Amino acid sequence: MTANDNDHRGLLPAGLADLLPPDAAREARAIDTAIARFAAFGYERVKPPLVEFEESLLGGTGAGLAAQTFRLMDPVSQRMMGVRPDMTVQVARIAVTRLKHEPRPLRLSYGGNVIRVRGNQLKPERQFAQVGAELLGVDSAEADAEAVLLTVDALRAIGVHDLTVDLNLPTLVAAVAAGLKLPADKVTPLRRALDRKDEAAIGKALSTDKGGDKKASDLFVGLLRAAGPVEKAVAQLTKLKLPAAGAAEATRLAEVVTLVRAADPDLALTLDPVEYRGLEYQTGVSFTVFAQKGREELARGGRYAAGYPEDGTSEPATGFTLYMSAVLAASDTPAERPRLYVSLKTPWGDAAEWQDRGYAVVRAVDGVKDVRVEAKRLRCSHALIDGEAVPL
Repeated sequence: MTANDNDHRGLLPAGLADLLPPDAAREARAIDTAIARFAAFGYERVKPPLVEFEESLLGGTGAGLAAQTFRLMDPVSQRMMGVRPDMTVQVARIAVTRLKHEPRPLRLSYGGNVIRVRGNQLKPERQFAQVGAELLGVDSAEADAEAVLLTVDALRAIGVHDLTVDLNLPTLVAAVAAGLKLPADKVTPLRRALDRKDEAAIGKALSTDKGGDKKASDLFVGLLRAAGPVEKAVAQLTKLKLPAAGAAEATRLAEVVTLVRAADPDLALTLDPVEYRGLEYQTGVSFTVFAQKGREELARGGRYAAGYPEDGTSEPATGFTLYMSAVLAASDTPAERPRLYVSLKTPWGDAAEWQDRGYAVVRAVDGVKDVRVEAKRLRCSHALIDGEAVPL
């Protein structure tokens, strides 16, 4: 068999990829950095399994992930299992079952790989690293602000700068529509019009045989226009005469903005109160984080009901997930650790001194004629010659 005959073994299914040096090490360092920042704020790490029974994985918070979940039969229990497409739902399960007796608020963090049935045009990857934190058991503006600020803290620690946080209220449109008692056949075209940012289509969606509901149309146009830099957008939003439930959401958002701005005055904040795509399971203030030099989202988070509302075992929560491939693409590339080649004659214990100086020590495993040539062949930046690290 020739080398070419074996090339097909390197092929992987669409959306899956090997992470090679130095990228694998860089991702691992970034994950460790994020987890360390979470721990510094009292978040304790959990490690759920890759696979679990589908009724727990896809119940409650995870119900919307069924179409993205690989399933298989457990040969031991003869029950169906799912490979996790998201770790947030697993952390929610842990909180309301294994840790239900722990005092609240409960702060948990996680990091690991997830896999999904399919990617999309923006994110073709089907397997990717997911890192995040959840704050469970409390429903307050302070908790919402903490999620935003901790996300920003972790991204900056990894080396991502010039961040923009886009705040959202994904349940606001539904709350306003319910308060105005709009019929269901009006809400669907209204949502499409809002998604397209089309003011004219809003009026058409709410039109009736009697000429339309101008009051409702003006209100939703006002929501559409309450977007942009956060101070101006919140001022516009709070001026609108919203139904009680919608007004309460707007008030909470304003409280969160005040808290975030007090903690981080220079953070770029924007608002889009009618955006909800990708935030469908969120129940309150939500957010997406971008780097100003890129268009791909780095993190997403917000308020949700953790657990299984259908069983009465859920609790308020907020949290976020970092998308590591996008995070690494937007972050500073750290300098590679210098590699020091040492010969067979170098005592094993001598490596510690050079490692303390920042070198990765690459030991010879057989004799060579030319140390410099061999060091370069093994991609070393230095060679140990006469007790000195000689640059190559």
